[in-house]
Amino acid sequence: MLLAAALAGGCGSSPPAPPPETAAPPPQATPAPPSEGISNLQAGASDSTEAIPGSPDAQFRYRFTQTLPGSDRFTFQDRDLSFYFKPAPAALYLQVENRQARPVWIEWDRSTFYDPRGNSGRVAHATTRWVDRFNVPPPTQIVGLQRYSDYLLPLDYLVDPAGSAEQLHRPLLPEDATAPQYSEREFGVDLVFRIEDRPRAYSFRFKVASVIPR
Repeated sequence: MLLAAALAGGCGSSPPAPPPETAAPPPQATPAPPSEGISNLQAGASDSTEAIPGSPDAQFRYRFTQTLPGSDRFTFQDRDLSFYFKPAPAALYLQVENRQARPVWIEWDRSTFYDPRGNSGRVAHATTRWVDRFNVPPPTQIVGLQRYSDYLLPLDYLVDPAGSAEQLHRPLLPEDATAPQYSEREFGVDLVFRIEDRPRAYSFRFKVASVIPR
């Protein structure tokens, strides 16, 4: 009888409780992508004479440094060419002087733009339009002892202008609430010139030194 009672008591007991479940860690938030709304699109890229370039109604201002070749005046020169750059939120402005008496050519199809988002691709400049994005761009000649001015941006930043002849594009850097995400970002261009029928590459890099609320 004692054995039967013990067996009955064992059959009626509750099974041991399972161990408590471990809570899964909460997912980590990812940074918001930069704003690319229609209000941020630009037609062309007019130069600015202000010390700190940017739109008059910009929420933020940028300060830049030239890291390659290092220069506090955004310049570089050798025996053939003299360069002056002006980085801006809209585009990268460029002036090249041919220091010799024979012509040189900018080979756009061999040149590369490195954007602030870490991408690289073909270069667009002032005369590039949406319809040109699959064409081989013609070289630009700079005659002897003359200067050439232009602005540069990634070809992928061009936007369909819906039948218009204007150059519609995303800005190189935003000036809205997403601007602080671009602090310390680098961008630049590899420009290939044809000098005395030989290609020569010039590499330039720039850095966002600070993003300042306006």
